[in-house]
Amino acid sequence: MFRKIALGFVAIVVILLAVGLYLKPTTNGPLLDFITGKQLATPTEATIDGRFQLPAGFSIGVFAANINNARMMRVTSRGDIVVSSMRPGEVILLHADSNGDGASDGRTVLLTGLDQPHGLAIKDGYLYVAETGGIGRALFDAETRKIGVLEPVFSDLPPGGNHKTRTIDFGPGGWLYVTVGSTCNACIEEHPFRAAMLRMKPDGSDAEIFATGLRNTVGFDWQPSTGRLYGTDNGRDLLGDDIPHCEINLIEADQFYGWPFTFDDLVVDPDFGAGRETEIASSRAMVHGLGAHVAPMGIKFLDAATSPEGYGGKALVALHGSWNRSTLSGYKLVSLEFGEDGSVTEADFLTGFEKDEDVIGRPVDIVQGADGAIYVSDDYSGTIYKIGWGDIIVPGSTLATSASASNPLEGIGETELIAFRGTGLDLFESNSCAFCHDAKQAPEGVQVKQLKKLGRRYTIESLQAFLDAPSGPMPRPDLTDEERRALAIYLLSEY
Repeated sequence: MFRKIALGFVAIVVILLAVGLYLKPTTNGPLLDFITGKQLATPTEATIDGRFQLPAGFSIGVFAANINNARMMRVTSRGDIVVSSMRPGEVILLHADSNGDGASDGRTVLLTGLDQPHGLAIKDGYLYVAETGGIGRALFDAETRKIGVLEPVFSDLPPGGNHKTRTIDFGPGGWLYVTVGSTCNACIEEHPFRAAMLRMKPDGSDAEIFATGLRNTVGFDWQPSTGRLYGTDNGRDLLGDDIPHCEINLIEADQFYGWPFTFDDLVVDPDFGAGRETEIASSRAMVHGLGAHVAPMGIKFLDAATSPEGYGGKALVALHGSWNRSTLSGYKLVSLEFGEDGSVTEADFLTGFEKDEDVIGRPVDIVQGADGAIYVSDDYSGTIYKIGWGDIIVPGSTLATSASASNPLEGIGETELIAFRGTGLDLFESNSCAFCHDAKQAPEGVQVKQLKKLGRRYTIESLQAFLDAPSGPMPRPDLTDEERRALAIYLLSEY
């Protein structure tokens, strides 16, 4: 008996080693998390500075750490971040930064005991949560951070399978959309909701299939300028390193997107495409290929009103990273620019999660705060990163560490201060600054960026420098150096 047990143990070890060799993991590769559920530690500030690369003008830091299997996120009206902690079955509220260090001020566990919670949505005083087998909602007061009891809204989602996550969001007309991945790599599904996008009313009624043939669409978002719905889709495996693409699809009602019969630009699938000419001819091709096995997750169109020049309207996509490719691919954020002619231009946005086969994170979702800050979840290290630009404070950045803790106006005499304040107020009003920074004076449709606690972030000199070269979309005011100083002093004394 002991010999049989020993042989069995050896066989298990051999199988695991064989799988490991097949997947070709690295010491810090994704196989560690896949098999054991073990999380990496959040990277140190030195590692972040040495590894991560962003376009000029952006900076990154840790907003919150130790969120096991952090997946999808939503931003509340208070500026908090709701995040699904999938493996432990929790939904966590990360408190907004109010002390000026750029990091979350704390957290509240909103819900526990859930079955693989993933997608989140906030609508009309409710927090919606998608578990693997259904969707529930609870009354949620974002201002007080209080939540009620989670009650079922829709309980007919097929649970589990190879792709067990369910992503939700509200779209035009108040419909609640949800995606359900396939049970398999490639097969003919029996349940009609598999490999599909559904939509329903907020109370779960009038559920209908919206689109099909979507193998595993983990992320989707509406393009603000057109209202078009775009989604990421994970391509099938076991056809080699370089095919098929993971896809960006323009998802429209009653359309079929090819899986499992075709992929890419209507290439016939070698296992399931034969004899399916009719289905292939009627299917929609991808609008953009992201590369094979990169595993796209969240997609987020950036707000034109709060994003730096050149990024408003672009989409960011999180590439979770490959698990079965001979060399690793993905493990980064890319930006997508959608041309009027239907073209899509891709560029790296955030890289460094993988370097020379060493993996320190796997990005999942992307959200944007009211001030323009970009948040990225990483389920491999349990981290929420914050990406800032301009005057957005990021933990560990110059803005977070260099601003004086003392009064930035210290040393200015009272008479001089009164004079500067008066001049600064005149400049503030004559340049119509209140139109963008005062909700009471802002024209209809203008997204207000409130000014607060500027003294925690700026000295007179650093605020002067910002006014001389502001980040978009703020225009550069035509001021002399002395006028910029007066305006900086007014802003620091008033806000």
